Amino acid sequence: MSVPLVPLADYVVIEQEVVKTKTASGLYLPEKSADKPKIAKVLAVGKDVKDVKVGDRVVYGGYSNTEVTIESTEYILVKEENVYAKVKA
Repeated sequence: MSVPLVPLADYVVIEQEVVKTKTASGLYLPEKSADKPKIAKVLAVGKDVKDVKVGDRVVYGGYSNTEVTIESTEYILVKEENVYAKVKA
């Protein structure tokens, strides 16, 4: 998959995981009650990023993240310092 964004410096381009709308027991969750998870897949990294690489699943946070929609796909630009952990496979 080609990412239409090239992050600069210590920025990371991530794609948030899909929010589950159904519980394990089969109940459907209303859209308003489904919180967005803070887990995402890394799609591209800037040249100064040291601790994550393309393909990693990460936990992220922060208030300065930038959401960008290109051709109906939502990408998130986040500074490496706002990537808190890698999710083990």
